[in-house]
Amino acid sequence: MVLSAVGCAPKENEFKYCIDEFADVKIMRYRIECWDSLSFQQKQYVYHLAEAAKWGRDIFWDQHCAYGLQVRHALEQVFDNYKGTRKGRDWDNFVVYAKRVFFASGIHHHYSQDKFYPDCPSDYMAGVLKDSGVEDIDTLIKVMYDKDFLLQRRCTDNSKDIVAESSINFYQGDLTREEVDAFYAKMARKNDPRPLSYGLNSTLVKENGKIFERVWNLDSSYGPAIQKMIDELEVAAQYAENEAQKAYLALLIEYYKTGDLKTWDDFNVAWVQEKEGAIDLIHGFIEDYEDPLGRKATWESILEIKDFEASRRTELISANAQWFEDHSPVDPKFKKKAVKGIVAKVINAAVLAGDCYPPTPIGVNLPNADWIRKEYGSKSVTISNITSAYNLAAQEAPKSMLSEFAYDEDEVAMAKKYLNITGDIHTDLHECLGHGSGQLLPGTPAGALGEYASCLEESRADLFGLYYMADEKLVELGILPDSEAYKAQYSSYIRNGLMTQFCRVELGRDNTEAHMQNRLLIAKWCYEHGKGEAHICDENGCRPVDVIEKRVKDGKTYFVVNDYDILRQLFAELLAEVQRIKSEGDYAAGKALVENYAVKIDPEIHKEVLDRYAALNLKPYGGFVNPEIVPVYENDEIVDYTVNYDEDFLSQSLRYGKQYKTL
Repeated sequence: MVLSAVGCAPKENEFKYCIDEFADVKIMRYRIECWDSLSFQQKQYVYHLAEAAKWGRDIFWDQHCAYGLQVRHALEQVFDNYKGTRKGRDWDNFVVYAKRVFFASGIHHHYSQDKFYPDCPSDYMAGVLKDSGVEDIDTLIKVMYDKDFLLQRRCTDNSKDIVAESSINFYQGDLTREEVDAFYAKMARKNDPRPLSYGLNSTLVKENGKIFERVWNLDSSYGPAIQKMIDELEVAAQYAENEAQKAYLALLIEYYKTGDLKTWDDFNVAWVQEKEGAIDLIHGFIEDYEDPLGRKATWESILEIKDFEASRRTELISANAQWFEDHSPVDPKFKKKAVKGIVAKVINAAVLAGDCYPPTPIGVNLPNADWIRKEYGSKSVTISNITSAYNLAAQEAPKSMLSEFAYDEDEVAMAKKYLNITGDIHTDLHECLGHGSGQLLPGTPAGALGEYASCLEESRADLFGLYYMADEKLVELGILPDSEAYKAQYSSYIRNGLMTQFCRVELGRDNTEAHMQNRLLIAKWCYEHGKGEAHICDENGCRPVDVIEKRVKDGKTYFVVNDYDILRQLFAELLAEVQRIKSEGDYAAGKALVENYAVKIDPEIHKEVLDRYAALNLKPYGGFVNPEIVPVYENDEIVDYTVNYDEDFLSQSLRYGKQYKTL
C-alpha cells in the first residue's frame, strides 16, 4: 500500500479540490471521472457496493479504541443538541477537535498514533457535553484529556510491552505480548503450504485467567454492522457484471456470516481471478498495520471503477512481470520461478471507507497472503482520481515543498518535468510487482517478522520500484519517456526520506508510521553506505564524494544525489537483503534494520524541516470527502444515479454518524 499527502489551497470559479483545513490536515474532493460512461446496471452495482462500504464505518471506529465510538457519539450529540453560544475561541477549538476526531476515526493521530487533545479547557468541554444531554461525562473527560491514559493507539516502543501499552481494541483484558505470541504459536501448523491468517479477524480476550478469541462475524458484537453490509452486498450481486463477481460476493457474504478464515482465503482466490469487470471492490478485514504485532486487521473498503485508457501502462508492466522477477538483484532462491496472475490496473475510486477514509492510499496490492500471491497472483491498483486530486490541489498552493527543499533550479526543473509521471510509475512498480515479487522459503511462517513486518514489506516494495525506475526496460516498453527521467524520482525519494516527510512528526518524537519508517530506512541506509563511494572529476582531478551529499546553502540543509548509478546499486544491495530477511523470516536482522535506520530522526534536521515547512503555510496531511451517489426517481422508480460533490467534511461526518450508525 502506498500513502501520500500534499499541501493545497482552493481556486475560485473552478471545482474546488481543497475544501477545508484544520490543525495539520486539509480535506479534498475527488471526482468519479468515468461515471457517465457506466450503464444503468453498472451504476446500480456501484451504488449498492458503495452502501455496503459505508455500513462498515462503526466497526473501524470500534477497532481503533474501546472508547472511540463513545467519544464520537458525544461529539455528534453536541452538534445536534447544544443550545449554547456557537462562537468564540473555545467553541472554535471544540469544532477543530471534533474534526480531528472525525478525520482520525478516533482520539489518536492517524499517522503518529499519538493521542491528541482538545485546545478548549476541560471544564468548557464538560459544560458543553452536559448542556447537550451527554452522559458519563467524567469518563469522556478522562479519555479526551488525561495525558497518562490511552497515550498511543499502536505502541512501537520495544522497551515496553507493546500489546499492553497499545490502545488499539484488538486485545482485551490484561494481555501481554508474551501471552499473545504463545496463543497464536499454538495455532500455527508447521510447514503448512497454505497457512490461514490466524487472528486476522478477531479480538483476543483474557477473562478470569483464560485467553480466547471473539471472531468478528454476524454473531459477534459487530453483527449489526455486518448484517447491513451483507444486505447491500446481496442486492449488489443482482447487478454484477458477470458470474465470477457474483461468485466472489457470495463467498464474501459467507465469510462475514461465519468469520471462517478458510472462506476468507476462498474469497481472495476467487476475487483475484476475476479480471473482466470494469467494477471491483476491496472489502474486509485486510491490513495489519495498526496491530502492534502485525497480525490483526482493520476493516476497510474501496470501490473501484477501471480507467481503461490509463490501465494500459499497468497492464504492460504486469505483462512483463516474469522479466522483472527474473532480473531482480536478489538471490535466485528467493525468486518466483513462475509469476502467476499479476493483475494491474488504474482505477477511479467511487467510495472510500474504513481504514481508507478520510485519509486514503494512492495504490494497493492484494491479497496479502503470500501463498495466494504465489499460486494465484495478485491485483494491484493505482488510484488515478486520488493522485489527480492531490496533484491538482498542490498546483493551487502558492508555495511548494519542492521549491523550498530542492537544492537548485536544475533539480526543480527536473522534478517539474518528470516527477508526476515517475511518481505514478513508482507506485505502479511498488504495487504491481514489488509486493508480488519474491517468495518465502519452505518452513518460513508468514508472521515471522512480527511488528517489523509492515515496515520491511513496504521497504521491499519501494526498493523494487526504485531499482527498476532506472532500468532501460521501462524506456524500451515506452513506459518512461527517456533514460534520464528516473533521476527525478531518485532525488525526490531521498529528499523526502531524509527530510521533508518529517514535517508530519512532532519535534522530539520517533518515526513510527510504517510507510514513513520504510522511506527513512531506505534513504538513511543508502546515505550511510554511500559515503565516499562516488567520484567527481574536474580540471583539478578526481576526488571521492558521497553518493548522497549533505550540503548547506544560505544556512539551509539539502541532500543532493551525486551519483545516480551507484545509488541504484545501493538500492539493489538493500533490496537483496530485505528480500532475504523476508524469505528466511530473519526476525533479528529485520529488527536491526528497522531499529538502526527507520526510527530515530536527526533532531537538528527535524527542527530545521519544521521551521522551513511552517513558513510555507501548508498542511502535511490530506484526506477526502466522498462524492455522494444519488438515485434519480421518476414516478417512484429509480431511473438513473447522479454524483453530488457539494458536501463538506463536517456535514458528511455528521450525516454518516446518523445514517450508518449500527454500534
